[in-house]
Amino acid sequence: MKKSSKATQNHQPTSKREKPAFTVGIDLGDRFSRYCRLNQDSEVTEEGRIATTKAALERHFAGEDRLRIALECGTHSPWVSRLLESMGHEVVVANTRKIRAITASDAKNDRNDAERLARFAAYDVGLLSPIRHRSPQRQYDLSLLEARDALVRARTMLVNATRGLVKSSGGRLPKCSTESFATKAAAAVPAAMEASLTPLLQQVGTLTQQIRTMDRQIAALEKRYPEVTRLRTVPGVGPVIAAAYVLTLDSPTVAPASRCAGAFLGLRPRQSQSGDSDPQHRISKTGNGYLRRLLVQAAQYVLGPFGPDSQLRRWGLRLAASGGARGKKRAVVAVARKLAVLLHHLWRTGQSYRPFPETMSA
Repeated sequence: MKKSSKATQNHQPTSKREKPAFTVGIDLGDRFSRYCRLNQDSEVTEEGRIATTKAALERHFAGEDRLRIALECGTHSPWVSRLLESMGHEVVVANTRKIRAITASDAKNDRNDAERLARFAAYDVGLLSPIRHRSPQRQYDLSLLEARDALVRARTMLVNATRGLVKSSGGRLPKCSTESFATKAAAAVPAAMEASLTPLLQQVGTLTQQIRTMDRQIAALEKRYPEVTRLRTVPGVGPVIAAAYVLTLDSPTVAPASRCAGAFLGLRPRQSQSGDSDPQHRISKTGNGYLRRLLVQAAQYVLGPFGPDSQLRRWGLRLAASGGARGKKRAVVAVARKLAVLLHHLWRTGQSYRPFPETMSA
């Protein structure tokens, strides 16, 4: 483990929290992490590299007086933050997407990132836009949804590859659902291509069985998270979307108001208004991309031919009809944003879904 010392300019804290004796910034890496320690005078007293393992972190930080430790949010931050908190340290997990001084720096490297994290945490932890990681159980349940998504994407890739190979030989496979593809496509595969396409069809069938097993496991999550049952009453929102919404947001208090849920998930257009200039931008796409994709799928169902009649559907169809060629795509995103708001409202208030809330209220 490498260490060095140097002095830097002093900074005065603005946070109302009591300033700790030492503040540490850790830039987490997959195998090794860089750290930087500051004293109360904002002087670097120690910096170096440490292995990103439980044993190495325990050797370095266990038994120390209470430290304020700032981490970047990432793959390793959930278990590292829990480990450091169990040692009695104050841990701040920084949302680095909102810290341009780190993500957009022209001198970005692990050593500088660790020092900037430490300085921000020592000065005012609010500058790091801190977040709280979900509990280990919720993390495990969310990993079930993400594993299912990986299987679904792998199955889609195999299905598209099989259809493309058959088309290249002048044939065409019948239209069918992805779930029944392995069975119905097998009879239509050209005899000359059976040897090459049979393994693909077998893999599609195996993935379909595994996805069905995971679907049953996800449906069972309603017993652990009763709010999933209420969210499922919204058209287009099945057990996967409802569970993903609950586990991703973790708590309805993560958004200050229901109308902020769309922006929290990156479904609101970026803003750069200044004076008379207010250009139109695409959605920000911040937050969880998996949940955002699921909400878009739900919005497509709401606006599709099988979507039940509701105030939201009528609003989306009017928006799609008035927007020209790009109106349908914009309407889908707009409905997805309203679904995010609606689900948060039902979760926060405990109310039941009503397809025409204004009419029923009147």
